[in-house]
Amino acid sequence: MKSQKHNEGDLKELKVKIEKDVVETIERMSKVSGMSIDEIVVIALKRFRSSHADYEGKVPNLD
Repeated sequence: MKSQKHNEGDLKELKVKIEKDVVETIERMSKVSGMSIDEIVVIALKRFRSSHADYEGKVPNLD
């Protein structure tokens, strides 16, 4: 996973308010892993998106 490239191409800023504990955890994860906060958040959101395609109105094809 660390060798995979994330957050490339056209970028757009997203400003959100989230729980303080979540922010502090992501900051710690960034320091320990050496990954940027942006990269950690983008990976988490991509994983969420892939698990919840129904939120995008996509229905899985079970054929």
